[in-house]
Amino acid sequence: MALIYIVEDDRNIREIESFALKNSGHQVEDFECAKDFYAQLAEKTPDCILLDVMLPDEDGLEIVRKLRAIPDTKKVPVMMVTAKTTEIDKVKGLDIGADDYITKPFGVMELISRVKALLRRSMRVEEEKFLSAGDIFLDGEKHMVYVKEEPCELTFKEYELLKLLIQNQGIVMSRDIIMERIWGVNFEGESRTLDVHIKTLRQKLKSGGALIKTVRNVGYIIE
Repeated sequence: MALIYIVEDDRNIREIESFALKNSGHQVEDFECAKDFYAQLAEKTPDCILLDVMLPDEDGLEIVRKLRAIPDTKKVPVMMVTAKTTEIDKVKGLDIGADDYITKPFGVMELISRVKALLRRSMRVEEEKFLSAGDIFLDGEKHMVYVKEEPCELTFKEYELLKLLIQNQGIVMSRDIIMERIWGVNFEGESRTLDVHIKTLRQKLKSGGALIKTVRNVGYIIE
């Protein structure tokens, strides 16, 4: 169950949105102006925000700008809900940081589906902050790696290489794909660079280094 904030000055639309989302199992709090929304936002951060563009006390686009500038709300999914239908209006909303855009009038099922999609994407981002494989734990927030709870100091490229392998556990990553993803270059002529990084990565990971397997003539895998 997600906590969703609705900021909408039209009472009828606000009630429709609230009713639909509550029936979908979500906890909903609604506000008719930016002032009330900010007051509650200071108390608790929601999982998703439905935001009207035309509000009585502040433009919805300006609210998005402020949300993206605050650490606690920087990554909270925001869906703009508005009567404006021109392409330029949609582009403005998305460019300043909105995650999705739906225009009035809208179907209730479409609204629910779009909110679910936003929440799914948000959850995947949260999950990818923390990765693990065997005794290796990667903390994406602190950009740190731990092996058996002991910190492991890695260079930026070593960290990115390990992250790529863990994200694709059980899948053989070819040498050319690794080179392209980590170094942004084609594999040809660069094999030594990758081999050296894999060697030092294994050494630094100590017991965890054994998880990185070489697939001869293909690439590497973390099993």
